[in-house]
Amino acid sequence: MQDKKIITLRKLVLISILLTIVVVSLGAYTRLTHAGLGCPDWPGCYGHLDVPKTAEEISRAEAKFPERPVEAHKAWNEMIHRYFAGSLGLFVLAISILAFRARQHGAPVLLPLAILAVIVFQAALGMWTVTMMLMPVVVMGHLLGGFTTLCLLFLLYLRLTPYRVPGGDSNVRRYAKFGMIGIVLLTAQIALGGWTSSNYAALVCTELPICQGNWSSELTFENSFDLVPPERESYEFGHLQHDERVTIHVMHRIGAIIVTLYLMWLSIKVLTRANSQFFKTGALALMTVLGIQVGLGVSNIVFSLPLSVAVSHNVVAACLMLVLISLTYSLKRKA
Repeated sequence: MQDKKIITLRKLVLISILLTIVVVSLGAYTRLTHAGLGCPDWPGCYGHLDVPKTAEEISRAEAKFPERPVEAHKAWNEMIHRYFAGSLGLFVLAISILAFRARQHGAPVLLPLAILAVIVFQAALGMWTVTMMLMPVVVMGHLLGGFTTLCLLFLLYLRLTPYRVPGGDSNVRRYAKFGMIGIVLLTAQIALGGWTSSNYAALVCTELPICQGNWSSELTFENSFDLVPPERESYEFGHLQHDERVTIHVMHRIGAIIVTLYLMWLSIKVLTRANSQFFKTGALALMTVLGIQVGLGVSNIVFSLPLSVAVSHNVVAACLMLVLISLTYSLKRKA
């Protein structure tokens, strides 16, 4: 029977995982509603802990930031995201302290500390997102930081959870390394999605399966993936030319095709080779979430990026990664 401290730690990690999903969702919502600069300062909003409300507060705020008139709905989107992100930081700090205290009972210590370091860096990225005026590489890094936090918390939860991998499935052991390759490919695809979003390239292609017109002649890689762009006062609403945005979007589409085919292959292999329901269920879950994600990606194009679908595309990408990590973790334990 597990020690009470480990059980408490696992519950705290589970709450943090759910909170991280909320933070990732709110981050996507903030970005997609163009509220990333809803508050022109950090960590407050126009010098307040909340959003200026009275006419006097708004007047002072706009005098201090004349280039950024107060838009209350955007400011609230940004501040609510910050409130939840700050709460997550406190949870992760508590996890690190509790894990250190429970180290003699088998609790991991380095992994919670790594998560805490990621959270601290995430806070810095949140600040730079504002101070660097939505520079694409910072916005993409902030997105990847959120996904990294979620994945590491989930890995910690798996390590704290006692479960037995069925013993009659030695023929699926070798797919653990293919699961790791899948995680790398999916991470790259998520990064491409973040780059597409941060450069406002999601709507430059309006047809399927690739793009409209003579898209291949528009492809250019000279500036499309420059991590250090030309200096500008603001990168809001993008700074790249049309052909550069088309290039980014097409690469995201091609990446989606590659990742979909690879994960489908992995799912089918595990499903057909496994003897136990344990691995069959994991493979079916991966196929199901992958199908939902592909459907959401197609819907983004067909329906011109509706907010609910676009946010769901981010959240389901996170869920897809968690399912893949769970399956790979179990396969590695089997190996």
